[in-house]
Amino acid sequence: MKEKIRLRTALPWAALAFSLVFLPQLSPHRVGLAQGNPQSQISAGDKQAITLFENRLKEYVKLRGKVKAKLPSLSKDSTPEQIESYRKSFEEKLRVARAGAIRGAIFTPAAADYIRRTLKTEFKGKDRVELREIVFEADTKGVPLRVNHPYPDTKEMTEMPPTLLLKLPQLPKEIRFRFVGRNMLLVDRDNNLIIDYMVDALP
Repeated sequence: MKEKIRLRTALPWAALAFSLVFLPQLSPHRVGLAQGNPQSQISAGDKQAITLFENRLKEYVKLRGKVKAKLPSLSKDSTPEQIESYRKSFEEKLRVARAGAIRGAIFTPAAADYIRRTLKTEFKGKDRVELREIVFEADTKGVPLRVNHPYPDTKEMTEMPPTLLLKLPQLPKEIRFRFVGRNMLLVDRDNNLIIDYMVDALP
């Protein structure tokens, strides 16, 4: 799988990449307060949407933990073939465990609305043009927008800019945001399962 962070010097993303490693895990409204920016403080309705979003992700992580615990462990001497077989088995068993998963269970309408507004607010002018160019240059054509299906190994994964991660709801370490065109996906970092997605995330 081709996975890379597509950064350009015109954007301030790379400058924050190192510092993010040392930042505490903050939810969006706490980030706003820490930065002392009144405009970053969010409404009660948005806080409720974010809390539900984060809680449902925690439920997913709990489920994946139960599935993973039943898999045979990999040793430090495992071959690439054994590692790939493990990943594939993890994906398949997790798909079975969440067979009833539907689109919008995590990206609820309220959470999706908050994310769209945040993207529109945080990236304007040149930054927005740069972000869209990076996303649309990525080789993601043909990636299926299907919940509980794998993100193809052959397709590029476009990382979320570090500065933008500070503004969006907190993700567990097991999950990543990905862009496919204007659409945003939640993808399991270990088995590439598409957990949920929202359309027209980018302005």
